[in-house]
Amino acid sequence: MPDTCDVVVLLSGTGSNLQALIDSNDIKDSPARIRAVISNRADAYGLQRAKDAGIDTRVLDHKAFEGREAFDAALIKIIDEFKPQLVVLAGFMRILSADFVRHYQGRLLNIHPSLLPKYKGLHTHQRALEAGDREHGCSVHFVTEELDGGPLVVQAVIPVESNDSAHALAQRVHAQEHRIYPLAVRWFAEGRLSLDEQGALLDGQLLAASGHLIRT
Repeated sequence: MPDTCDVVVLLSGTGSNLQALIDSNDIKDSPARIRAVISNRADAYGLQRAKDAGIDTRVLDHKAFEGREAFDAALIKIIDEFKPQLVVLAGFMRILSADFVRHYQGRLLNIHPSLLPKYKGLHTHQRALEAGDREHGCSVHFVTEELDGGPLVVQAVIPVESNDSAHALAQRVHAQEHRIYPLAVRWFAEGRLSLDEQGALLDGQLLAASGHLIRT
């Protein structure tokens, strides 16, 4: 097991997944250490959560840059100051450039509020309801150049209730996000989770296309 696995978290909003990472016993009992939280929005509440936990914070305003590539190049410089083994996207509302994704190949995780490959992008809960899905959930995956398309690590599956609204469904999915993201980060920190040309590996075994499934 590695001595420590330094983690940098990127976010744009309230930081509920960051809080789950801070609070989770899966993280506390693992080598993972959140070294810094970086946001493209100075008003992101996730920054306050980080400060309250004694974690370094940085703000990099994307509006101050000519385009995505320039912003991402500056972001890489800040991230690499902390020499992280893992970069975690926790509600970071930016589409990342190919150069950024390649720079962190195999050590960049994201969480998405759907059972990928279903419902990439936004408004996932409403889309699941409109499709009449009986199951919904969330997915942790390695980030590749394909938006919300990298190899899946773990998915939490919940039933869709007949009287569900998008808001109610979102709340239940968020609760599952807060379970599976710390788990995936712990796996990575312990050296159990990796990425190779075949896909995501857990304990040296290739994960199924759906990742590790957790049903509630």
